[in-house]
Amino acid sequence: MIAQDDIIAAARLWLGTPYAHQASLKGVGCDCLGLVRGVWREIRGGEPEAVPAYSPDWAEAGLRETLAEAGERYLVPIDRDRFAGGDVLLFRWRPHLPAKHAAIAVSKTRMIHAQSGAAVAEVAITPWWRRRVVYAFRFPPIP
Repeated sequence: MIAQDDIIAAARLWLGTPYAHQASLKGVGCDCLGLVRGVWREIRGGEPEAVPAYSPDWAEAGLRETLAEAGERYLVPIDRDRFAGGDVLLFRWRPHLPAKHAAIAVSKTRMIHAQSGAAVAEVAITPWWRRRVVYAFRFPPIP
């Protein structure tokens, strides 16, 4: 079993990593998906699939829940209101668009994420963020 505290500790090692679209290198650069991928590698080992190239507007272009579908393949879906520290959260910017932002919860009130124009940071899950959580996942146990 993976301890939620281990996931949080792994995510905190990424704090300060500059934002870089499609990247996933701790201390060098990552985007929101790259942060989750990097924590996965540290906690579980190799990534389960290669991530195809994606543009910054991929969600607007395709209108598919691509990020959520990947989460359902490799993570354990949980009720979006029952997340805890160590869980992966997905956010939807606008009601008619697919989820396109990911973060790792530290608690019910804090998360770690990478956002364009900023380094990986631990921030409050304010009401603005909470309204946009549409999916939550837990890392699966290690077999």
